[in-house]
Amino acid sequence: MQLDPSFKKVLGDYDKRLDDENQLMKTLSGVDAMKRRDEFLLPVGEDAAIFMNTLIKSSKSKSILEIGTSYGYSTLWLADAARATGGKVITLENNADKINYAKDKISKAGLSNYVDFRLGDALLSIKNAKETFDFVLLDLWKELYVPCFNLFSPKLNDGAWVLGDNMTFPPISKKESEAYQNVIRTKETFTSILLPIGSGIEVSQNHS
Repeated sequence: MQLDPSFKKVLGDYDKRLDDENQLMKTLSGVDAMKRRDEFLLPVGEDAAIFMNTLIKSSKSKSILEIGTSYGYSTLWLADAARATGGKVITLENNADKINYAKDKISKAGLSNYVDFRLGDALLSIKNAKETFDFVLLDLWKELYVPCFNLFSPKLNDGAWVLGDNMTFPPISKKESEAYQNVIRTKETFTSILLPIGSGIEVSQNHS
C-alpha cells in the first residue's frame, strides 16, 4: 500500500523500538516480562494494522473509537485511514506518559488533526462520549472487553464494525477473550467471525 513519507518515517521509529524490545524480552523471565509489560510497545502488528486501515477506508468509516491507545502504534494506522475518509479517531488511554508518546508520534506523522486523545478511565470515557461510532477497536486489558462493549454498543451506527484484538494470544487471557466472544456472538444484531490475523481478531458488524 502507498504510504505518506512522514507516516513511513514514524512507522520506522516504531519498528526500531519493537526490534529493540524483542531483543530485551529474550533476556527476561516470563515473570519479569509480565511485571514490565507496561513498558513495551506490544503492537497489534503490521498485518492487523493494515487490515484495520483497509477496512476503515473501504467502509468509509468516519467516527472511529480506539479503546486502548498504549504507545500509539495502531492509532497511527487508524489516523491514516481517518484522513482518507475525512473522519476522526477518538482514542482512550489512562496512562499520561503513553498518551504523550503517542501524541508526539502522531504529530510527526502529520496526523494530529485526525486524533482526539482522551485521558482517563476507559469505561467512564465511553459512558461520557456524546458521539456515535462507525468503527471500534478494543485493545486493552481483556477483562474490560465485555464492560466496554456493554457501554459502547448502544452508540454504534448501523453497519458499524467492532474489532476485538488478542483473541488467540496471549493464552493467559483465553478465558476473558472467550467471554467477550460469547457476548458479542449471542447479540442478534451482530454478525461475528474470528480472523487469524496477528494475535487473532474478532471482527463483528452491527446491523441494528
